[in-house]
Amino acid sequence: MNTLSNIKKAFFECLQKVTGTTELPSLEFALNTDEHKQQFGDITTNAAMVLAKTLGKNPRQIAQEVVAQFTYDGIAKIEIAGPGFLNIFLTQETVRSIAEELFINKDHYFEAEEPTAVYNIEFVSANPTGPLHFGHGRGGIIGDVLGNVLNFLGYNTSKEHYVNDAGSQINKLGASLKIRCQQENGESIELPEDAYHGQYMVNLAQKCLRDHPDALTKNDDFFMTYAYTHMLAGLQKTTGDYGITFDTWFSEKTLHTKAINDAVATLTANGKTYIADGAVWFKSTEYGDDKDRVLKKADGSYTYAAADAAYMLSKTHRGFEHLVFVLGQDHHSYPKRLNGIRQALGLNDVKLDCILYQLVSMKEDGERVRMSKRAGSIVSLQDIIETVGADVARFFYLNRKADAHLEFNIELAMQKTEENPVYYLQYAYVRTNAILKRSFEHPDLRDINQEDCAYLTEMEKLLIKKLASLETLLVDISHNYQVHLLTYYLLELAHLFHNYYHHNKVIEPTSIEQSRGRLLLVLLVKDMFERCFKLIGISLPEKM
Repeated sequence: MNTLSNIKKAFFECLQKVTGTTELPSLEFALNTDEHKQQFGDITTNAAMVLAKTLGKNPRQIAQEVVAQFTYDGIAKIEIAGPGFLNIFLTQETVRSIAEELFINKDHYFEAEEPTAVYNIEFVSANPTGPLHFGHGRGGIIGDVLGNVLNFLGYNTSKEHYVNDAGSQINKLGASLKIRCQQENGESIELPEDAYHGQYMVNLAQKCLRDHPDALTKNDDFFMTYAYTHMLAGLQKTTGDYGITFDTWFSEKTLHTKAINDAVATLTANGKTYIADGAVWFKSTEYGDDKDRVLKKADGSYTYAAADAAYMLSKTHRGFEHLVFVLGQDHHSYPKRLNGIRQALGLNDVKLDCILYQLVSMKEDGERVRMSKRAGSIVSLQDIIETVGADVARFFYLNRKADAHLEFNIELAMQKTEENPVYYLQYAYVRTNAILKRSFEHPDLRDINQEDCAYLTEMEKLLIKKLASLETLLVDISHNYQVHLLTYYLLELAHLFHNYYHHNKVIEPTSIEQSRGRLLLVLLVKDMFERCFKLIGISLPEKM
């Protein structure tokens, strides 16, 4: 355990003595990293106010009891504020210990103590019937960064894309390509309204005829396979260019038909299905769904709900214990349905969470752009990546809470000034490298090590606390999935660092000890930028 963990442990043991119980409610116990509220101490907690209801006491009375009983060598003092807030002040030696632990342990400082759950995160999972559109970027970044965070904390985490390569939409894709090829060959034939329209299908038809001049002599399966293969390859290229590497591309086809038969049989054996109008139905309303769902149609074909059941069983058979689905808001009914399927299958030991994100919009010439694969009106994710770059695209998609609407600001994304948050962050990182590079010019300022923590002063405390606070943030993200908080953290860190740099001369050859202490801080900040940039998937420029 690190210093802060030991302080928290000692504090909670004190609370247990005060309350006489080991069952404590959820309490805030957080480092104070607000530069404007440093007078309220280094750690703040609402413990007394939360416990007031449980104990039936005045919160200030509880706070006084805690202050009277809590002792820890690294604590300078504790103050009671307002209705019962407890503000804890750390000694300078404690702050130095935190910095030393950050320096020595590096990434290990932030790892979970006993990560046990095996996670499967499924995201994007777009039908391979056209290019990934602008909105897919949001689900992609949420799932990718969550996977990065869980892996970083030490959890066994797999990122998965579910490929919908079975069903009517693939047949329709093949039929659309065939008609486009016929049109390119000069035949007078109309594309049905429900077919896949758009320039991308025209381009694909032209390529198909170049690759296979005799294509129009082939059967429908040829067009379906050709279209699917190229659409999937395009999807994989876009996610790769976006910085996403999936551990598994799972084919829906592999579920047909044995896996689906087994899943429906399990639901039936558990008493969760019935037959009506010749179809097999899942009793979805028993689990809060708005209606029961057909599993097997009267014609013998299976539905998406049946495939979902088989897919969930597949995940559990592969050893996953915690399933996370990242879904657009248009799938708002899915969480109840999926949880119902999980319970009906008897997977009570498997945890399942759904992250619903609001859709994304953009404006072009003052008008909101409407997107549709079939209508051909698409702003593709590939276009966005090529226009603003993967770094900017990832950050902009991430920099807002998932359940809030996001409007992508193309003009801001293309700016090369500090108005662009990505430029601002990368400039801060480049600055740390420039400072450290200049220090090499002074023999007495080389080989910064943990012993230089002795030279840290009150001036460095705020930044050190900000660095250490990432530990709590990452743990919170592993529970609440609010990955956008990483962008907020980085912007706050960059602001604090720029402010520190403007008010403190880092390299002062006439004051070697002070310089070494400040250089150690810069090195810690540099490491933190690198750590967080990797988590959110943006690059580390050497210069700007």
